[in-house]
Amino acid sequence: MSLVVVGSMAFDAIETPFGKSDKIVGGAATYIAWCATNFTPVKQISVVGGDFPAEELKALEARGVNLEGVQIKKEEKSFFWSGRYHMDMNSRDTLVTELNVLANFEPKVPESYQDCDFLMLGNLVPSVQRSVIEQLRNRPKLIVMDTMNFWMDTMPDELHKTIKMVDVLMVNDSEARQLSGQYSLVKAAEVILQMGPKYLVIKKGEHGALLFHGKQVFFAPALPLEEVFDPTGAGDTFAGGFIGHLAKTKDISFENMKTAIIIGSALASFCVEKFGTTRLREIKPADITERIEEFVQLVHFDINLE
Repeated sequence: MSLVVVGSMAFDAIETPFGKSDKIVGGAATYIAWCATNFTPVKQISVVGGDFPAEELKALEARGVNLEGVQIKKEEKSFFWSGRYHMDMNSRDTLVTELNVLANFEPKVPESYQDCDFLMLGNLVPSVQRSVIEQLRNRPKLIVMDTMNFWMDTMPDELHKTIKMVDVLMVNDSEARQLSGQYSLVKAAEVILQMGPKYLVIKKGEHGALLFHGKQVFFAPALPLEEVFDPTGAGDTFAGGFIGHLAKTKDISFENMKTAIIIGSALASFCVEKFGTTRLREIKPADITERIEEFVQLVHFDINLE
């Protein structure tokens, strides 16, 4: 059984009302890998430039990430994104996007990745995500896809083609509304589930996450935090916890996905406490268990209507 993760490994420069970072390591696949390896080894598919730090790759390998599927283009630069968050920490302005190596990225699935049972497609060009699915000889047990409004605006047809091939789609609430043309998230979910996926996860940032499957709905809150320092990568961290738990337990039932959503939310709550992947490198299994317990307590209540 193996988990394959596809996505960007990149540099970010982030400004929030509480501070700013210089160029730091980021990218969807980086956050997903740091997070999912709490539960299971990861086989990574990505591309970096010659400027990507070798010690970062070593740290991931030491963590249980197989980098055979990561292309290193020595003559080129890694993907770079710079953004500034507003006071509400949910909205942000993109200041710089330099695609660099991602502009012509053609992922190649190594032979050793063909045992893929769980596939996590981090946010990328939809055709690139699709090409990984098409290169696998056997369909994975579960394919999870994250995407964003940029692809809805620029290549809706490509996006729809890829959505049709996945089991779980992850979007945030504004993207769910844009993709479906519906304001109500329940109606939005109905429309999106008709596009192909069996499950839909709608991320609502500091307001938690929703899981839809047929007529079933589950809501997980977000932990009220005193400090939210940097929300970059929180959605990817959530995805890493979600797919990591499912790959570890090999159980893709709706009930187990509820647990996966709580675990994803718990890990995302760590991610926002410091810039970049800093906090994800520090946490231990005991910290994760304790945080999950906090989530359980947050929503637990006894009720007596006598």
